Amino acid sequence: MSSSSDYTPPKVWAWNKASGGRFANINRPIAGATHDKELPVGRHPLQLYSLGTPNGQKVTIMLEELLALGHAGAEYDAWLIRIGEGEQFGSGFVAINPNSKIPALLDRSGAKPIRVFESGAILLYLAEKFGSAFLPRSGAERAECLSWLFWQMGSAPYLGGGFGHFYAYAPSKIEYAIDRFAMETKRQLDVLDRRLAETEYLTGDDYTIADMAVWPWYGGLAKGLLYGAGEFLAVQDYKNVQRWADTIGERPAVKRGRIVNRLQGDPKAQLHERHDASDFELRTQDKLAAKNAAD
Repeated sequence: MSSSSDYTPPKVWAWNKASGGRFANINRPIAGATHDKELPVGRHPLQLYSLGTPNGQKVTIMLEELLALGHAGAEYDAWLIRIGEGEQFGSGFVAINPNSKIPALLDRSGAKPIRVFESGAILLYLAEKFGSAFLPRSGAERAECLSWLFWQMGSAPYLGGGFGHFYAYAPSKIEYAIDRFAMETKRQLDVLDRRLAETEYLTGDDYTIADMAVWPWYGGLAKGLLYGAGEFLAVQDYKNVQRWADTIGERPAVKRGRIVNRLQGDPKAQLHERHDASDFELRTQDKLAAKNAAD
């Protein structure tokens, strides 16, 4: 892979070498399943197949918030999809999400299962399913909420696939790419900071699915949890984003949701699968390790 100015793209691109970088073993230019594998199904109405990345956290936070409101129908099984091992290309997963990206949701509460993929679509689906929970019903507030929800869906690829990839994961450091995406990431942080100077939450006075969508990405970035890039991006300068990130991070449902399907970090903050509310107390990785050591 060349990072210099002497590279001339061919007339027609061909996939004839590994892309390099952390995700080279799963990147490919074609869609579809690579192997047959059915997905497990638990006992709850909602079946989530995911990983505790920022996109995965959006949905588990929403589900935990719904349960905290008393929506028993939001009980869910969260199954781990190890994307580094290519499990998202199994036939069962592709049947739910033809784009082979986490998260993917199967709603089995009705006569016929309903698939929902793309994290923003899942948040909107769940909000509407449970009586406009965390979603204004109409008017300017609903429009504002949806605007910020879709802002996140359009903006985060520049943060994750752009800045995060070239800063943390690419096989070589390319100054132009890092500068380009760092500039855009800081612009996005400034967009948020200016909005949050005016309102407590993104939509206004109320916490909504827009905050749930944006917080795992930009709240995580503001608190130095993504890509080891906090100092590089001077995230402490975005005071309003910091205030908002801290406020949301203290919500009990957020604390629960952000550790579901998580594979990295403190073992106390890793719940690889969630099938019951008691799993948060009994089945985090530190508890399982202690149990295994005692057996």
